[in-house]
Amino acid sequence: MTRLVVSRLMQSVVVLLAMSVVVYGLMGLMPGDPIDLMIASDPHLSPLEAARLKALYGLDKPWTERYLRWLGQVMQGEFGYSRLYAKPVGTAMAPALANTVLLMLTALGVALAVALPLGILAAAKAGRWIDGAINLLAFASVSVPTFWLGLMLILLFAVALGWLPAGGVDSLSGGERLRHLVLPAATLAMAGLGQFARHMRAALLGEAAADYVRTARAKGCGPLRVLLRHQLRNALLPVTTILALELGGLFSGALITETVFAWPGMGRLIFEAVMGNDFNLALSGLLLATAMTLVGSILADLAYAGLDPRVRLG
Repeated sequence: MTRLVVSRLMQSVVVLLAMSVVVYGLMGLMPGDPIDLMIASDPHLSPLEAARLKALYGLDKPWTERYLRWLGQVMQGEFGYSRLYAKPVGTAMAPALANTVLLMLTALGVALAVALPLGILAAAKAGRWIDGAINLLAFASVSVPTFWLGLMLILLFAVALGWLPAGGVDSLSGGERLRHLVLPAATLAMAGLGQFARHMRAALLGEAAADYVRTARAKGCGPLRVLLRHQLRNALLPVTTILALELGGLFSGALITETVFAWPGMGRLIFEAVMGNDFNLALSGLLLATAMTLVGSILADLAYAGLDPRVRLG
């Protein structure tokens, strides 16, 4: 197991390094740079002063040389300075990252708490009316756009009923922060529960024809015991894969939902950094999402070993 983890970590480092080259190259292809933006906003800035600033920040050198310089700084734990926020990248990202983790963990927890029991119930009642109703709910969850769902929740609970705030979270604490969290978390949870419920149902039905299930039934185990004690453990494997893929999104934020509810998370931060040519902030945010996706993949492998002894023995 230790060798597996070390091997996956080494592979993840290689992938992350390759992604850093790709992302840095794409950012370098964007038209303009921070100094060009300064020239456009300040017509009195002389060409000589602009050239001096470009030389100072290394923008007059090829992007490969700039990348190697940036990579060397990252290896030393220095992620640069955010031009948009006028502060170090880590300081600029910390509040947005905390807001996104709070939002996404809440939404993910609610989605799993609702979707997994629904998937189990649909598999237990396969072919009956309740199975059809749960499938209809799952298809609606997958199909409805999150921006539309968010706007409808705002109209109902914020405008019509006045129970909850429509958005925002700055300078809030305690119960007031939780009130602002309800609508965006509910939007993401409702949008995500469909895929978990469908995967849970499909995995349980796929395991129903396995030999070990027939053996358990032949030994006299009841349908519910077979479902929960035998099928469920193996059926959790594909759901674990989906959770691992969601981990990258957990740290990169949900741009549309954060925009609808004015939630200052990582999605909005990365978007503003890209649009504002804030290279250091955009690179750090995108690579953080990549790194957490890779970490999620490693955690999924460890979960596979815990759920399925065949994986551990292999």
